[in-house]
Amino acid sequence: MDFAGWEMPLHYGSQIEEHHAVRRDAGMFDTSHMLAIDVEGADAKPFLRYALANDIGRLQSPGKALYSCLLADDGGVLDDLIVYFFSNERYRLIVNAGTAAADLVRLQALRDMRSPALVLRPRHDLAMIAVQGPNARSKTESALPQLALAESLGAFFASQIGDVFVSRTGYTGEDGYELLLPSGVAPDAWARLLAAGIRPCGLGARDTLRLEAGMNLYGQDMDATVTPLESGLAWTVDRSTPRDFSGRTALESRPPARALLGLALASRSGVLRSHQPVHTADGEGMITSGGFSPTLGRSIALARLPARTAPGDTVEVAIRDKRIEARVMKPPFVRNGRALVQLPD
Repeated sequence: MDFAGWEMPLHYGSQIEEHHAVRRDAGMFDTSHMLAIDVEGADAKPFLRYALANDIGRLQSPGKALYSCLLADDGGVLDDLIVYFFSNERYRLIVNAGTAAADLVRLQALRDMRSPALVLRPRHDLAMIAVQGPNARSKTESALPQLALAESLGAFFASQIGDVFVSRTGYTGEDGYELLLPSGVAPDAWARLLAAGIRPCGLGARDTLRLEAGMNLYGQDMDATVTPLESGLAWTVDRSTPRDFSGRTALESRPPARALLGLALASRSGVLRSHQPVHTADGEGMITSGGFSPTLGRSIALARLPARTAPGDTVEVAIRDKRIEARVMKPPFVRNGRALVQLPD
């Protein structure tokens, strides 16, 4: 299927089996549609401290990663991304495929305004393979022995090992590696990982896995019309210091009227889908992402609800011509193969 101009696999045979492979063993995703952007120059640190809502000044150890949002002037979310620290003069951003071109334009505009000598280098020469699951790291190291050096890599850290940039950030709620490597050697690496028993997985499993893990999808759970404070991403906005950052003034003038929370159907019948209305005691809301959870055996969702709504509340979701009860929950639903929420039978 088309995904932001890329041909992407929806599945390789069975979306459910691919989902379970990641939760129980190891699965891999071709995530080469995502873009790495290297930020280099003497002004790299002060530039990114202004450009991003989270404070990269907290990054002190080489390889350490940080999750952040790139905001519009009015506080809306232009993208969510990961930034890696190499030194005060060199960083790497990983941005989403659908927003990559616009992200570059935004970053270049901020660069031209504040740090004209800074170099922004999109790495179209690199491919990316994400290997996820409880056995992902051991199987990856078996398939690519040079990566045994990554065994001591901490969570939310990365390291350059030969021609492979290895990180541990993830998007599925499982442990694993993300491998950023020259596109010319990626097919051989994929074949070696496949031979090691790592199952290829498509977009379908990626979506059910990230939904169980309570992770946002840009364009559904957030976009330029909402702020991170209304998208469950307040923790990615660092306002603990007077640091000025792009969009801060507008963000602080827009107190959140809504919150992004989880939903689970009270019964096993019915399926939650995006755009379904949600009726709460404090007003109307809307499901942003929804679907069947293979791990939990029922439908779950992320929904933007009135700010007064709280975990434990009961709401009603309009499914076709019926209203079906659902329980409000705080994501994630599943992490490291284990259910984190209690659901009625």
